[in-house]
Amino acid sequence: MYEISSDENEFEDWFIESLKIYSNIHEYQLEHPTRVIEWTGEKNVCVAGYNLSKNEILELLLPLKLFADDNQGLCAERDFKVVHGGFTDGSIHCLKHIPGTRCVVTNDGSSSKLQVWDVGGDDCDVIKKTGDIHLKTASLDKGVKIDSPLTGNASVLHGSQVNDIQLTELTSGTPLYTLGTDIPDVLSSLRFVSGSVFLACSVNGDVYVGDTRSPSYLQKSPAGGREGNHWCMGVRADSSLPEPSSCSVARLSSSCQAVVSDLRNLKSPVCQAQLNVQRKTTSDEFLIVTWAPALDNCLAVSGFDGMVQIYNTASWRPELMEFQPIFIHRGHMMSDAHFDTSSSVVTTHVWHPSRPWTVLSAAGDGSVHVWDWVDNTTASSKSLA
Repeated sequence: MYEISSDENEFEDWFIESLKIYSNIHEYQLEHPTRVIEWTGEKNVCVAGYNLSKNEILELLLPLKLFADDNQGLCAERDFKVVHGGFTDGSIHCLKHIPGTRCVVTNDGSSSKLQVWDVGGDDCDVIKKTGDIHLKTASLDKGVKIDSPLTGNASVLHGSQVNDIQLTELTSGTPLYTLGTDIPDVLSSLRFVSGSVFLACSVNGDVYVGDTRSPSYLQKSPAGGREGNHWCMGVRADSSLPEPSSCSVARLSSSCQAVVSDLRNLKSPVCQAQLNVQRKTTSDEFLIVTWAPALDNCLAVSGFDGMVQIYNTASWRPELMEFQPIFIHRGHMMSDAHFDTSSSVVTTHVWHPSRPWTVLSAAGDGSVHVWDWVDNTTASSKSLA
């Protein structure tokens, strides 16, 4: 008689549970895994592979069933669709869409060169590389972190270390701003919080505040001796405002600690937590923490294993304590109707800019998921909004 394995039981339990904890979940399989998911529109994302050799760079249209709301039964489009595509000669470790354009800027994670791509329009389905930006000031053997302001001329903020952060005009490659410092700390995150003010997080957990209007301005907020040899940063701010009125900064460490601060006082944590995460990988390269843009006090972490965990920081305290997630996405651990805890790690995740409960995630097996989660910890999930 055929015996059901424990892995099959785990899968069946997850499948039954998924009917209660997701309102939608869809999967797409890439030829090569991606570590970048970047929004190019309300229903479109750009992804690219990170293999050392040739990779695809694609713009995907999300399943339209996600956006059918109450008329989902009338919507036949349940799959991802490739709307534009092309090929890269190497890996893509960082990818940023330039607001107001059909351009994305990429970096391979091992050089100082930026690649500029035209994602294409209605009359062309090919993503084409239109040029390179060679950064003379950047460290030659390190990847470059990228961000772009929402306002002004098309430009890109980039850097591999604090001392080579620079704002470059996209069309001409002309430097518009160079940070005047000699601090050699390696960057893990770079993010605008207004039209000119940006935050830079180093791998040691220190956060720097800079302003592209003043090359000499730089404010440092040390990590404060907290545990973890690798830190990354997530920011929740309205970067369309000329000045950051309110901004929440979350730092995540390789020791599974999360520290939340206010931009007005980065040195003193508003709250912090020891996350209930069991690491399945010794690598720190995929660690990521993100704030939900349309929910209060809600952040997601991944890169420790094959899961994405969502936490409500409203219950966190200034002293360090362990807290449980309010939701865990385990979908990347399901393979061929089996539950596989040793499966590949989640490589990245992003929240939808305006849909509160929609998240996209990718893993090292090439899978890309989009899911609408349900918060069963409250009487009404809307209470988080």
